[in-house]
Amino acid sequence: MTQESATGASQSRVMPTYARLPVAFERGSGTRLFDREGNPYLDALTGIAVCGLGHAHEGVQAAISRQAGTLLHTSNLYEIELQTRLAERLCDISGMDNAFFCNSGAESNEAAIKIARLYGHGQGVAAPLILVMRGAFHGRTMATLTATANRKIQAGFEPLLPGFVRADFGDMDAVRATAANTKDIVAVLLEPIQGEAGINMPPNSYLTELRAHCDKHKWLLMLDEVQTGNARTGKYFAFQHEQILPDVLTTAKGLGNGVPIGVCMASGEAANVLGPGSHATTFGGNPLACAAAHAVLDAIEEGKLAERASAVGARIRKGISAALRGSNTVKEVRGLGLMIGVELLRETKGVVQAALNQGLLVNCIADRIVRLLPALTMTDDEADELVERLSTTLKEL
Repeated sequence: MTQESATGASQSRVMPTYARLPVAFERGSGTRLFDREGNPYLDALTGIAVCGLGHAHEGVQAAISRQAGTLLHTSNLYEIELQTRLAERLCDISGMDNAFFCNSGAESNEAAIKIARLYGHGQGVAAPLILVMRGAFHGRTMATLTATANRKIQAGFEPLLPGFVRADFGDMDAVRATAANTKDIVAVLLEPIQGEAGINMPPNSYLTELRAHCDKHKWLLMLDEVQTGNARTGKYFAFQHEQILPDVLTTAKGLGNGVPIGVCMASGEAANVLGPGSHATTFGGNPLACAAAHAVLDAIEEGKLAERASAVGARIRKGISAALRGSNTVKEVRGLGLMIGVELLRETKGVVQAALNQGLLVNCIADRIVRLLPALTMTDDEADELVERLSTTLKEL
């Protein structure tokens, strides 16, 4: 919706919280999006790891249509059968004990933070602290914004919330030093792979060491798998690459393939922290969102899409490295499954627009890292097309 300004120029009535690209999409199919003129684009971003099954997936489409014709919302004052079954399925996949459903990754992380604080108070800690990592991104609500380590997006929203301390990501010595010098830590919250900070990979066995450290100090290990979950890294959850179990686990994004849904799961002692009246949501886990999530789980299981993500991701990383070898353009291609970062040797402005001109959708994070989050259903030919379009873009720049 637009209005005419005093100068006669057309202005959007949408708050300008995004520097949007000059394109609008009208429909999608699989890994393709089509703009108003019908031009196709290969989508290597999938709504930032949301549409893991691609666009207009038949199973999700059918599930939403069926549910819209029966029941959309009743409220969590009553049992929601689809939600009960979804909790069972996700707990079976993850090894967790129970689940709280909400609408987004930020909300699921808010629930995790509340669990940690209640747990701390239950341990007799008057002002419990949560250890978070430098480079982290956990959301934009006030608590998750504080837990996030990005001054650029925090600036102007002070005062931020107390209750957080920081350590370097992937550095167990830093965690140990923080534990030695700081009282009242009750939990650690981190992403298994840092997404917004640049697809930062921790050392091998980092989560295993962190799990042992949490056990020693009676901390909750809380994993933010909002972006890494739902088969993106080659396992349903990234922590499953190691033989551990977190106390609290969050995910969202790809769980609904575009229908907003998030979940905070807990195990062991953490599963008994929240009780009636301690947390709530109006829309979380409603029948429509849960129907979509069931369809996503069905597709991931039936199509063995976690294994597919591992194979296609390796193909893309290898292809980009080979295509740009010797070009003096790329410092490193890294990632796991279909969560890929291409770090450039220098900041190159205009990468996203140049890729758009090539009919390819990507985004840039941390100044000079091209992020790729393609659909789990991407074919080998489409993966090769992605490599070709991206390498062409970077060579031209």
